[in-house]
Amino acid sequence: MRRKPIELAAVATAAVPGLTPTAVSSAPDDPVDFDSALLLDSEGKRWRVRSPRHAEASARLETEFLVLRAFAPAIRAELPFLMPTVAGSVRLGTLSTFVYSHLAGSTRSVEDLTAGPAPLAREIGVALAAIHDLPRSLVSNADLPSYTPNEFRQRRLNELDQAATTGKIPSALLLRWEHAMEDVSLWRFNPCVVHGDLHEDNLLVEGQRVTAVTGWTDLRIGDPADDFAWLVASNEQDFVDAVLAGYTASRRDTPDAHLLRRAALSAEFALAQYLVKGIASGDAEMVAEAEGMLETLAADIAEHGGQPISVEPQPPIQPGHTAGVAPAGSGPGTASDTPSPEGQSRTGSSTQDALDGGPAAGAGMPAVTVVPVPAQPSVSAVPLPAQAAVHVAKIPVAPAAAATGDGAPATEHGNDTASPASADQGAGRAGDDTSTAALSVIKTNHGQ
Repeated sequence: MRRKPIELAAVATAAVPGLTPTAVSSAPDDPVDFDSALLLDSEGKRWRVRSPRHAEASARLETEFLVLRAFAPAIRAELPFLMPTVAGSVRLGTLSTFVYSHLAGSTRSVEDLTAGPAPLAREIGVALAAIHDLPRSLVSNADLPSYTPNEFRQRRLNELDQAATTGKIPSALLLRWEHAMEDVSLWRFNPCVVHGDLHEDNLLVEGQRVTAVTGWTDLRIGDPADDFAWLVASNEQDFVDAVLAGYTASRRDTPDAHLLRRAALSAEFALAQYLVKGIASGDAEMVAEAEGMLETLAADIAEHGGQPISVEPQPPIQPGHTAGVAPAGSGPGTASDTPSPEGQSRTGSSTQDALDGGPAAGAGMPAVTVVPVPAQPSVSAVPLPAQAAVHVAKIPVAPAAAATGDGAPATEHGNDTASPASADQGAGRAGDDTSTAALSVIKTNHGQ
């Protein structure tokens, strides 16, 4: 349920003791997540109230409160713009509403910014450079998210799999995004501090300069291209080039060559994230709006080619993957009703399912014809001819030894069975072919 500006004024009096509002008006903000208002008190001072509409938005405001506290006065003094200061907060049920001291300047639409003077575009670039040059310890000390390039790329791939399971994204967009996200050469950048939610409503402008930056709910270490997505989405290349020139001149590190490509990808993929968010919140109007924007984007890319996002050229779409621009999942019995659990992994991903006519494919996908593989002839087993049995010749019994001088016989005659010890010895001699005839014992004469 939305809170009207007059209700927010009443909440502000509870958050800031002594505050006496004399005038109130609505303020531009993210209407899906927040209700916002501007107040004028009896002393002529202005205040801003932000009230979350759900638990996730409330958690974001509480995170922003921690972020703003982490900006020590010395860090704020080095920034070319002002930052909000929390004047008070109040908890209503499970949600927290925050009141901020008002900052000079006003928000402008993207159209106004792109049509504005070139110095203003350069000032936006300077502000972006100042954010990206903030010390990374600011984020780590506040226990905020931090991503390496590969971790960030994998995170995007996981989000793409989740979006594909809805069955509501045109297959041409799924192919385009997946190819870009798997193009490793696109994701070579130096992570830095990123605002994470930068757009025209979070920039306060006065004349030809940026006076303040607000909306610090998604601060993190990640891809600097995310803060350029809203600029690239304006489709005003001269404006983007002017911002990038101011940014490059002010940054300590040289921007990577593929910054704007990833920014264009982030701008397009934001529509899929918006769709997933609408489905998760059960907002049918939000889902319908997202589907309409996705259809328009797919049609524009099909007609004009779209902005380049991949470094490696995208391979041609196979005949079975040409689903046009009709969104998948528009009919009954599609993956939007029963999403495939396999979409949570890259193996057997829902992205590929949606493209191949699998569980996440929509009604507009052509049926996949399964061509049976002809059976191979069975292998015939040819029996080998039986080998002749090995004939074991019986070893002949050695002739009897001559009698010794004292009449003792050397062997026993007329007996077919020998003692076990004798048999073992005979077998050993036969094995190495060293047997001899029985030895005659010759009695020697010892000195006689």
